Amino acid sequence: MPSRKELANAIRALSMDAVQKAKSGHPGAPMGMADIAEVLWNSHMKHNPNNPKWYDRDRFVLSNGHGSMLVYSLLHLAGYDLSIDDLKSFRQLHSKTPGHPEYGYAPGVETTTGPLGQGITNGVGMALAERTLAGQFNRDGHHIVDHYTYVFLGDGCMMEGISHEAAAIAGTWGLGKLVAFWDDNGISIDGHTDGWFKDDTPKRFEAYGWHVIRDVDGHDAEAVDRAIHEAKSVNDKPTLICCKTVIGYGSPNLCGSHDCHGAPLGDDEIKATRENLGWKYGPFEIPEDIYAGWDAKAKGDSAEAAWNAKFEAYKAAHPELAAEFERRMNGELPANWAQIADDFIKQVNDKAESIASRKASQNSIAGYAPALPEFLGGSADLTPSNLTNWPGAVSITNTVTDGNYMSYGVREFGMSHVMNGLTLHGGFIPFGGTFLMFSEYARNALRMAALMKQRTLFVYTHDSIGLGEDGPTHQPVEQIATLRLIPNMTLWRPCDAVETAVAWRAAIEKDDGPTCLIFSRQGLPHQTRSDEQIANIRKGAYVLKDCGCDEPDAIILATGSEIGLAVDAADVLTAKGKKIRVVSMPAVDVFEAQDAVYRESVLPSNVM
Repeated sequence: MPSRKELANAIRALSMDAVQKAKSGHPGAPMGMADIAEVLWNSHMKHNPNNPKWYDRDRFVLSNGHGSMLVYSLLHLAGYDLSIDDLKSFRQLHSKTPGHPEYGYAPGVETTTGPLGQGITNGVGMALAERTLAGQFNRDGHHIVDHYTYVFLGDGCMMEGISHEAAAIAGTWGLGKLVAFWDDNGISIDGHTDGWFKDDTPKRFEAYGWHVIRDVDGHDAEAVDRAIHEAKSVNDKPTLICCKTVIGYGSPNLCGSHDCHGAPLGDDEIKATRENLGWKYGPFEIPEDIYAGWDAKAKGDSAEAAWNAKFEAYKAAHPELAAEFERRMNGELPANWAQIADDFIKQVNDKAESIASRKASQNSIAGYAPALPEFLGGSADLTPSNLTNWPGAVSITNTVTDGNYMSYGVREFGMSHVMNGLTLHGGFIPFGGTFLMFSEYARNALRMAALMKQRTLFVYTHDSIGLGEDGPTHQPVEQIATLRLIPNMTLWRPCDAVETAVAWRAAIEKDDGPTCLIFSRQGLPHQTRSDEQIANIRKGAYVLKDCGCDEPDAIILATGSEIGLAVDAADVLTAKGKKIRVVSMPAVDVFEAQDAVYRESVLPSNVM
């Protein structure tokens, strides 16, 4: 049986070989964290390479995503569907091994990482999901939700502001099944970090409410193993394991230097590293005994089989809960969802209320939430303004673990990526609110949600420059246009309560990407519609007011709070003998996805 060091050296060899073949990449972090990864994956991680989507697997997040060859090596060696040829295609177009881990390509990659600090924040969301699902579904003698979230992060993650947001809130919530490993190697791209990163990181995390294990030798397998056991013995706090490592460990001339952070080692240095490590095998060559030492398939099958037996017992004792758990983890909406949504939209139309769309949004949440226990709402300290709560909302705290509402504090970026982590974990449809202007703080989390095609709902209120009293700092001007530019992001800007109800329904049903929901503070007039017009709202744009003729003189196209103005302007022009059509376009990208016949029926090409 190979030694732990030999097993770890397989990671080092694959990482430096793949980076060298690609002629770009980051070998330093994988080589430095290989010993930590070997102990975690071979002695602690609960996972099954034969079923990467097993509900109760432990989650592993590489927050320092530039070190992606670490996770690719782990997945390949453990027996996931990631071949040696896939590793040889590292950083190549359309490969399963892109330069930074991307969700949906290599099986076993739990989230897309690379922008530093965001992986640890996803991890906080995953750990929150685990604890909340456990609170909602576990019953005496039946613990069907019981897994850990492990996160690797580096100095760069620690410097990014979002890691502070995430760490503070994880400590406040007491997420005891979150274990983070800090790769404390003192190196970043510009060199030794002494000149720009001198925080007392352990004290900072202790102040956040974390359990901190200091000064662990990241190259001592026994020390790492003891630290993980200690972390798992603490169930009321997240744990930070501070691992002292040498970047590029094993490289005789480049280890401990920023020169091995983000560039290939070079053929000569790779040869010297092989000799230094005692690794006698050629590029991408892994001997059978090393593969056997890493292979996690049998152990994973056994662990999943044991869980399946537990779940069958749970199903016998709690059949309705078991069915609900499976539905939610599969991302399916309730069987009667369509009827519930139809009935609610009809009810809203019948009421014909002229109210602010943020209030209409709250009414929609209250109307849909009883049918959607997977709803997990929240706000970045603006609940009374965003109106993101509802009568059935129960706030989650460090003691209330089965609730459905989060107070994230003034942490827009952190909130947004925690929500992404909730979505990635499964079992929830999260939504969180702030002012539209403050979407700027969270922009990269929105982009990552779109890149990963996750059903995360971003609620933005106080739309338009009509928000006069607070001045230009709080007046969104360019935000909607730039949010619409994010590929795979759907943006709804409804004009009244009916469009708001439809927008919420569309966001809930969109399971292949995120949605921004844009709402006003000011009251908006109810617009009268036929059943056909209500049905056409779902198409992103429709004729709200027509001229009663085949060819209008002009079309007024508007969204949101400007629809009332557009209708008034049409009335003035109609009184002057003009034939005017008003088109409401609450979701531009949804309309653009319709067929050409429908688009032409709404916006005839012969009308300017």
